[in-house]
Amino acid sequence: MSHLPRFWNLGWSSFLDWWSNQSVVSEQGPSPLYGQQEMNEPLLDNSEGQLFLTEAFKVIVEEVLCKGTDVKEKVCEWREPEELAALLDLELRENGEPQHQLLQRIRDVAKYSVKTNHPRFFNQLFAGVDYHALTGRFLTEALNTSQYTYEVAPVFVLMEDEVLSKLRSLVGWAEGDGIFCPGGTMSNMYAMNVARYRAFPEVKLKGMWSLPRLAVFTSQQSHYSVMKAAAFQGIGTENVFKVKVDDRGCMIPEDLGETIELAKSQGAVPFFVHATSGTTVQGAFDPLEPIADICDRQGLWMHVDAAWGGSVLFSKEHKHLMRGVERADSVTWNPHKMMLTGLQCSAILLKDTTHLLKHCHSADAKYLFQQDKFYDTSLDTGDKSIQCGRKVDCLKLWLMWKAVGSKGLEERVDRAFTHTRYLVEEMKRREGFELIGKPLFVNVCFWFIPPSLRGKENSPDYNDRLSKVAPVIKERMMKQGTMMLGYQPQGGRVNFFRMIVISPQLSHQDMTFCLNEIERLGSDL
Repeated sequence: MSHLPRFWNLGWSSFLDWWSNQSVVSEQGPSPLYGQQEMNEPLLDNSEGQLFLTEAFKVIVEEVLCKGTDVKEKVCEWREPEELAALLDLELRENGEPQHQLLQRIRDVAKYSVKTNHPRFFNQLFAGVDYHALTGRFLTEALNTSQYTYEVAPVFVLMEDEVLSKLRSLVGWAEGDGIFCPGGTMSNMYAMNVARYRAFPEVKLKGMWSLPRLAVFTSQQSHYSVMKAAAFQGIGTENVFKVKVDDRGCMIPEDLGETIELAKSQGAVPFFVHATSGTTVQGAFDPLEPIADICDRQGLWMHVDAAWGGSVLFSKEHKHLMRGVERADSVTWNPHKMMLTGLQCSAILLKDTTHLLKHCHSADAKYLFQQDKFYDTSLDTGDKSIQCGRKVDCLKLWLMWKAVGSKGLEERVDRAFTHTRYLVEEMKRREGFELIGKPLFVNVCFWFIPPSLRGKENSPDYNDRLSKVAPVIKERMMKQGTMMLGYQPQGGRVNFFRMIVISPQLSHQDMTFCLNEIERLGSDL
């Protein structure tokens, strides 16, 4: 356990020492958890199960949390699909396996999985690990309850209410509504559905035949969940009107106004504007104040997808990026991204105080939501959701927030911006790195121009050759396991890298390594 993170020494070391002294699973393995039992005995043996969990937890700590955060270890152990399937022995058979073999399965799963907690994992809008949040995730799984009624989740009904209230206060609302959802896509879908219900409440009973052609407005760089929501809800993707963006990727308000008029001229009825705070690729923030002005004049629901960028609201220095968010009707916010709560943790927040969320989604299931219960039935929040069973997603955020406070979360946001500035300055000093604009957020987008292409920007095949650089470097870094960052084309731009700088495990040395590694992997292209 020499690699144990410092967090585990704060009370956990003695706990792990105790576990280390417990009996180890033998080579033959104890009797199976699932076996022939007398009918008057429990089917599962708690002592055997707890012993297995003890040993499995040791493997998880060492392989995932110790090695998985160590820069001397690989980010990934790449294998081709056929080889990986054979190594994992995925086939499910008639009889169970002994526990020593199951522990090896756990080691294999850890070994061949991508280490998203690794300091050199820059690939997604999530990275790193918060150990308090992780503890909340473990506890959530162990308690295994559903967040729909106070009777089965009393702690979490009250906890979710408190966490949502605090998030709304950061948006600028003294009151409102909300719910945790399984990801930002679902949170955005909730917003669109509730907006449609407010405009046309008859849709819940009569369906789409009772509605006119509806129109949704979003930027050219918004998340693809807008299109999914329009398709899923029967609005149709052809009725999602894309608004132009500027060079930074921010929605142009003047074009929003013109596009709304265009939709009206085509016989569509505008009802929903989807703005973005922190676009997926460039990290752009739409100008919320002028968008809100347009929504107010047109009587439209304004939603802000802040799944990625919402955490800037913790920072006094950077919250100006979302100036005007308090004027929105709803906000999506994913704490599992920049706040590091771990997947998944997404909230849909609403300014509404008339219970639109419940009225829109309720089905009055009598076996769950009896109105003659012995407690206040307003605490049964399950009818706000389109789900029945709903995972507890508030505990990990609440425990982390308790541990570090709002100030600690502000420090994380500010540190990510500081790291981003350092990375940008390092790129400017190096030949071959071409930034795609000055980052507004912690998304650093750039091309690496290999030596063979430098000075040849006017060549007819330049863009074609440049488009092949990022995919080859990405393949090499993954097969060698040194790091991970993403690439994509966008608009008229050929493939470029997108580096996300948020992990609390990240240092300046890691970012310098990343640039050096790109140079090493791409020098011969």
